Formats: sequence, C-alpha cells, structure tokens
Amino acid sequence: MCTFASVWAYEQKKEHWSGMKDYPDKMSCEQMRMFRHDVLNIVGQIPCGSVTTYGIIAAWAGWPSHSRMVGRTLRYTPEAASLPCHRVVNKVGRTAPGWSGQRVLLEEEGVTFKPNGHVDMVRHQWEPKIIED
Repeated sequence: MCTFASVWAYEQKKEHWSGMKDYPDKMSCEQMRMFRHDVLNIVGQIPCGSVTTYGIIAAWAGWPSHSRMVGRTLRYTPEAASLPCHRVVNKVGRTAPGWSGQRVLLEEEGVTFKPNGHVDMVRHQWEPKIIED
C-alpha cells in the first residue's frame, strides 16, 4: 500500500486539487516514494547560510514541474522535521507563508534579505553538486 502523504491528501480532497497542474497523478507509488526520498535527501544537504528553491529540488528529484509537491512533501512528512526545511524558499526568495520563524532561522545562519523581504538569492542560493566517481 502506498502511504505517501500526498496520495492520502488527494484521496481526501480530490475536488480541491483537481485543477492543480503539478498534482502527482502521473506518478506511481514507487515514483512517489523515490520523489519523497530524493526531496528529503536534497534538503538534508543544504548547507548552513544557504537556501535553495522548491523548483530546484523538484528538478533534481526528476520532476521539474512538481515544485508544489516538494512543499507538500516537506509539510506532510514527519521525517522532514529534523531537516533544515527553513532553507527552502520560492524562486524569488520568498519564505513560506504563515511561517514567521523561517526568516529568524535564516538570519541566525547569516542569510541576508533584500529590502522587499526576500532572501538575497544572488548571495545565498545553493544547488546540489554532481559528484562524479
């Protein structure tokens, strides 16, 4: 049985999500498990003082149009609580809505913000590196 949180949420709220472009309707349960594993692995690698975006994580996980699903994965996966999820922002550097502590956590790590309240992505954006054997 597939236990991925997004599947459960979808079954509960099909009508609400039916219009979302990046719903995982084309993923098998195994692909969802791998996506979740990859997302958590990538987030765990984000170094202190850096941020990355939902879109970059989705692309590195192999599903570039599923940035919203990255956010859902981080929100609904209990293991994510032990990861530096506060280092994930949207593509323009906005922090997560409703999470006032995210900015505080980032500032404590030395992340700077522009006058508009967005992370200075030029200075702090991180992308995973390909490690070749």
